[in-house]
Formats: sequence, structure tokens, C-alpha cells
Amino acid sequence: MSPTFVFVHGSNSNAFGWAPLQRELALLGHRTLAVDLPGHGFAATFPVAYQAPQDPEKFAVEPSALAGLTPAQSVEHVIDIVRRVTEHGPVILVGHSRGGLTITGAADAVPDLIDRIVYVSAWCCVTKTPAEYVQTPENASSALNETAGVVAADPAALGALRMNWGTADPELLAALKTALLADGTTSEFLAFLNTLEPDEILDTTTTPVRAEAWGRVPRTYLRLTQDRSIPVALQDLFIHDADAFTSNNPFDVRSLECGHAGFLVRPTEVAAILAGLAQTAAFSHARPAGNRSRTPRTQNSHAPSGELARVERGTRGTGTGMGVA
Repeated sequence: MSPTFVFVHGSNSNAFGWAPLQRELALLGHRTLAVDLPGHGFAATFPVAYQAPQDPEKFAVEPSALAGLTPAQSVEHVIDIVRRVTEHGPVILVGHSRGGLTITGAADAVPDLIDRIVYVSAWCCVTKTPAEYVQTPENASSALNETAGVVAADPAALGALRMNWGTADPELLAALKTALLADGTTSEFLAFLNTLEPDEILDTTTTPVRAEAWGRVPRTYLRLTQDRSIPVALQDLFIHDADAFTSNNPFDVRSLECGHAGFLVRPTEVAAILAGLAQTAAFSHARPAGNRSRTPRTQNSHAPSGELARVERGTRGTGTGMGVA
């Protein structure tokens, strides 16, 4: 039985952003479902003051639909969707960027409903909080540190994070392009920027995961080696810490040479990787129930060919927790 991919977006994003990747997977014969987290998609806040010509003062104080929402509500929303999808077969849960926090919580809550979790340059916080990871040396080079000007309101007063993606400031736009899509054209970057929503949940509180729950779900980490938002050193730290937490179930690690949003703009390579993981999940469900296990697949036999996707096969336990291809 073939699996369904359930996609969870990152900060200020929505289900629409997954459309190019869903198209590629559909052409390969796979079912997909992209989630809008609470307060996103058609439930997102788009104040009139955000439209051109913008009114920065009004934009900064317009109430947000995300005020007071919590990460726990996002996790519950995804769990509800996963429960429904499992009625039709296996589930591969995929998260990008901040979406990693949500898929981690969901996999810890309902590990038996999820056949694999896939982090695409996503936050995987199992031994530290997000705030603690932000303060690590591995995050010091994040290009997001140069984009503070995109914040358009006082988060404490608004109860949410509000960004002005419609800025016309050339220096800020250049900094945002470096952080989000340095490997894309200016047109691709502006198109991507216009898929983003102004508001995001302020709270990043996470619940500690359990080795006997999240820790036994097979997992894949897709490193984006040109990512300037979540530096590859921080991605490697997530992998290292998770593997130390559950050494009997290490990450299956893959790499793509692209920036933070590059795989969404040009999804062919990541679609090939995910299609290979789908074959693994389908094989697992084809076996008699008594023979199924949660033993992770660490061989990378389904990695796509080509220079853009390289499989990491090094030994673990080094300074970054993984070898370099």
C-alpha cells in the first residue's frame, strides 16, 4: 500500500507553498496532502494596511488571528489530519523549517500512526529548546540575523510575530534573498516572498520528546547545504543531538545543494528522494503485520543520482555527528 505524504509548512507560510513539490510527486504517482496550520492559509491575517500603498502605523496595530495560539494547537491539528490519512494507508510526515517543531510533537504523540518523519532543513529540538539552539555557535552565521527590519510590529503588544514581506527597502530585500533564496533569481525570490503571510505564532514552546515514542519512528533529515537561514552547521547539530538521544535509531541523512526555499522552487531532486522513501514505506506495509518493525532504514539506496543530491554516508560521532560525502 503506497503512503501519503503529509506536508507541514514553516514560519509565515501555508499549504500553497508546497504546490510545486506536490505536482512533481503527483507526476511520479504519489498521494500528497499539504496542511495549513491554525491561522494560516485562508485563515491568515492580511490587514488592508498591508496592501499597497502600505500604512505602516495601522499595519503594526491591526489585530492578529494568531494572537494567543500555541504550538500545541498546531500539533493537535496535524495529529487530527494524520489520523484521517492513516485510514487510507501509511503516512510520511514532512516538515520544513519551523514545521519541524510541529512534526516532532506529532510524532511523539502518535508514533504508531506515522511511518516516517522527514525534516527538510527543519528544526529538530529533542535535547534543547528552540531558544537554546538559536544561541548556539552553529546558528551564529544565520543570515536571518541581518533581516530584523522585516519585523513590522511589537510582538509583545500584538501577541504574534508580524513581518512586512511587502517591503520595498532594497537593502532589506537583498538580505531576505540571501537568507531565503540566494540560489534563485530575483523573480523567483519575489514570487516566493509573495506566498508568505505577515503573521506567525509568537510562542515557540515545545514539549520534551520521549525516546520510546518519537525516538522509535524512522526518520530522515534532508540537509540543504546552501541554506543561509538554518546554517548547515545547525542542521548537523540537530542530527547529532537527535542521534545521541536515540542512538539505536539514527537519522537517514541526505543532502541537497540548495538554499532554504530552493527545493520548493525547483522540487525535482527532493521529489525523487521522497519517492524513494515512499517505496520503503510501501514495502514495510506489504509485509505480514507480525514482521513489521520500527527498525530505521539507514541505507540510502533510493537517493537520486546527480551532483545536486548527495547521500551522507560518513561515520557518526564526529564533531557534527555525521560524515561528509
